[in-house]
Amino acid sequence: MLARSIALFLILTAGAVVIARAERTEPVPMRASFNTFPMKIGTWKGVQEPPFEPKVLAILGVDDYLTRAYFAPDRTGAGLYIGYWQTQRQGDAIHSPLNCLPGSGWEPLSKRPLEISVPGGEPDAPRRIEVNRYVVQKGLDRQLILYWYQSHGRVVASEYWSKFYLVTDAVRLNRTDAALVRVMAPIVSRNSSFTDDDEQQAERVTTNFVQALFPVLSNYLPQ
Repeated sequence: MLARSIALFLILTAGAVVIARAERTEPVPMRASFNTFPMKIGTWKGVQEPPFEPKVLAILGVDDYLTRAYFAPDRTGAGLYIGYWQTQRQGDAIHSPLNCLPGSGWEPLSKRPLEISVPGGEPDAPRRIEVNRYVVQKGLDRQLILYWYQSHGRVVASEYWSKFYLVTDAVRLNRTDAALVRVMAPIVSRNSSFTDDDEQQAERVTTNFVQALFPVLSNYLPQ
């Protein structure tokens, strides 16, 4: 198993080098700017978050991004961040939350995959996507995060598989555009310590928001 993981890592690394050195001009996919992203998604109403500082944007290397908070009628809220990279050939690459959040002081507590039913499958049959369910804590604050990588209509949870598809799409389609979608909600403790019920409530909030959000993404993330 270890040998296979090392081999996959070496293949992906070599592929990334090839992509970075390739000189072919990528086609520019048609997409709507996040400036037009709706402030109302289903019953959720959005509030614009402050823009990132220039030094943060320089590190991220995104071509377009969105950061907002959305609130349901019952006043539960979910934070939304979407980063879009038009190309990843020039050294700009998606930064995994597994690296960014601990670097910002958040301590990882747990991570596992989570399947969510979203609109967009066959008629009368919802599509099922797999995302990452990630719990982090900083001081007394604890957050539940759902995130995934999305490109060309494909939803991928795994960091390794996202790199694999990056290489194959670069060869097959001459495209390396992709996005990171991250939804987060606070885990609110009803007692002196956090419980599984507290986590489940945060999971329900983020899952409900993802189900409302997902059909909107197709206008902003090229197929």
